[in-house]
Amino acid sequence: MARVLVIGGGIAGLWTAVKATDAGHTVELVTKAELAEGNTRYAQGGIAAALFPDDSAQRHFADTMEAGAGLADPAAVQVLSTEGPARVRDLIRFGVEFDRDESGLARGLEAAHSRARVMHAGGDATGSAIESALVATVRRRAVRIDEGTMLVDLVVERGRVTGAQLLEASGTLVERRADVVVLATGGSGCLYRYTTNPVVATGDGVAAAWRARALIADLEFTQFHPTALAAPGTPLISEAVRGEGAVVRDRDGRRFLDEVDARGELAPRDIVARAVWRRTVEQGGDPVFLDATALGAAFLARRFPGLDTACRAAGFDWSREPVPITPAAHYAMGGVVTDLDGRSSLPGLFAVGETARTGVHGANRLASNSLLEAAVFADRAVRAFASPAPQMRDSGADARRARPHEAARGASTDASGIAHEAGSATTFRRDDLQAVMWEHVGLERDANGLAAASARLASWRAPVVRDRRSAEDRNLLDLARLTVAAAIARRESVGAHFRSDAPDSAYRSIPEQEAA
Repeated sequence: MARVLVIGGGIAGLWTAVKATDAGHTVELVTKAELAEGNTRYAQGGIAAALFPDDSAQRHFADTMEAGAGLADPAAVQVLSTEGPARVRDLIRFGVEFDRDESGLARGLEAAHSRARVMHAGGDATGSAIESALVATVRRRAVRIDEGTMLVDLVVERGRVTGAQLLEASGTLVERRADVVVLATGGSGCLYRYTTNPVVATGDGVAAAWRARALIADLEFTQFHPTALAAPGTPLISEAVRGEGAVVRDRDGRRFLDEVDARGELAPRDIVARAVWRRTVEQGGDPVFLDATALGAAFLARRFPGLDTACRAAGFDWSREPVPITPAAHYAMGGVVTDLDGRSSLPGLFAVGETARTGVHGANRLASNSLLEAAVFADRAVRAFASPAPQMRDSGADARRARPHEAARGASTDASGIAHEAGSATTFRRDDLQAVMWEHVGLERDANGLAAASARLASWRAPVVRDRRSAEDRNLLDLARLTVAAAIARRESVGAHFRSDAPDSAYRSIPEQEAA
């Protein structure tokens, strides 16, 4: 049996810890904040799976492939769609109480799904319900839990990951050894000025894996959710609200999404988000609105209790008036490249959840597939711990190599497109980095803006790691540079990556980023 170090406390990390313990492994679970804090807790939309008589795994497969804009990996999507129903049943056994109706499990329709297959818990509190059930399950297992402990770097010996350097809440840097290290640190929404992610989402696992010379890919694909409330904190307004019949209007009260896509409010997220963004710009910055008034106060309070509270706390009665919305960074499709069992390109290192690039999402994630992906591939990863690591399958991408030390030093942008620090590099503020990413690497990008972002990032110096804030800022700067490099390299528009200087270009496969 193996010593397993799991880093991250969302659905992917918790699932891994539970299943690994049940398989007889010795497990330590490390979380940067308290155990229940992370993106999973804030997931409103639900979890999608083909569990109903009028649906099938093949339909779910087809919907996921279409949303991925031609770049989703069919083998990974097949795993997701066929194994997903069993993982939802596992969640029920773990104690998740999904919403029910007279026919059994209640289900909803969300954007780009051809069938109503999205299950919710507590109306709009699915993530919180899943997190609570899994936390309780973990606490009943013999799992060592270290809260307030952050990943700093991976320990690599003779090409194999053998542990991790961790920063404890006390500020002490410690080293943990393990036979298997599992990265489940979530996404990197804090790269952007506006995000639906919590403050812990600073891409720690992806940045550490890249510095350790693991293969990463698809960092140019950041999903921007189209309907965050335009209020402090940009709280997410679930896609399920549009699935129930809410519509999007401009400042004059006109619906306009039908002019962009025949599916209107239920078009894929990248299409809706860009349409909302463009209309906002055309209106001189005046917001676009989500109109849910036709649904009625009683329904909104019952179906979306958390959102009802959030809207009212922000000063809006959404049962009587449309509420202002803005797109916001929501989900990272890219990350640490893994095979179908969660293995990275480095022996001893696995990645699951939003940290991983499994190939499921391609260029654009289908709504409510993220929780399912985390459960499905975490489950497979645990089963693979004891198996010899096969050669990673070819994802069809050519190798573009980027050296970790080059992303932190130098004077310009090299052939890989990664910005290096100039000799006169200065310290930076996080909000300045977020402003650069929002302005130049957001919903619409072009060569001039990306070049400006690259130059600005090259003028900054990564901080020396002394505490959690400095460690996070180092990660954000690394990931910002890598994201810009990936966006520069992909010269066409596809899915969530939209180049305004090539709006109609066809996609092509862009290579993975590997430390050489």
